[in-house]
Amino acid sequence: MEYTYAALLLHKLGKDITEDSLKNVVAAAGADVDESKIKSLVASLKDVDIATELENASVVSAAPAASSEAPKAEKAEKPKEEKKAAAAEGLGALFG
Repeated sequence: MEYTYAALLLHKLGKDITEDSLKNVVAAAGADVDESKIKSLVASLKDVDIATELENASVVSAAPAASSEAPKAEKAEKPKEEKKAAAAEGLGALFG
């Protein structure tokens, strides 16, 4: 989990997510650095637009709260929510 947080922190600060930068952040936090996890995370994030994925994840997390307040007659929009949920699951797999 600390590797995911480190990657998100680097993204938030506008820094490149590299093996060295992740190692520095994790080490500065006082955690043990696992080279294989860092390499795996960097490889997984190579072609990922983190900002877009975070936006999709926040939309999905807000959807269940909104749907619980909505009338039950609005079942026609359910497929859109399922697509967004699938997108969020993909993000979870990247940071797992």
